[in-house]
Amino acid sequence: MTVEERSAIRREVRVAAKPETIFALLTDPAKYIRWKGKVAELDARPGGVYRVQFNSRDIARGSYVEVIPYRRVVFTWGWEGGKEGSSPVPPGSSTVEITLTPDGDGTIVGLVHRDLPEEERDKHAQGWELYLNRLAIVASGRDPGPDPNAQPRKM
Repeated sequence: MTVEERSAIRREVRVAAKPETIFALLTDPAKYIRWKGKVAELDARPGGVYRVQFNSRDIARGSYVEVIPYRRVVFTWGWEGGKEGSSPVPPGSSTVEITLTPDGDGTIVGLVHRDLPEEERDKHAQGWELYLNRLAIVASGRDPGPDPNAQPRKM
């Protein structure tokens, strides 16, 4: 395993829903914001835009690299602007890979986030933990409540 692979964020969650349900939550903007962000612009095809606005300051942006219906979604990731106009993770500078593996009546959702600066890994790992849990709640037909990142954090 390379240094890059060892430093990647890896998360996995079993979701009580079929891959088709989860895939829609990853690619349909109206469904996406049920679990993450408040505005989503998603063009889920290679080269298409990935842009999610969490609040008035925090906007993630990248582009789709690979989209295989019901199995895999890969997009680049970074932050528009960021703190004081410069981000340690510029748009498109890291890569998120999400895999959907059928598991009986559910799905194993695997996430790997690569190419993050070391000082950003813990924050992003916590974020993905939060959002994968929210995805699991929505996919199973429940309401996760308001996105806790809908208001900008105080500096």
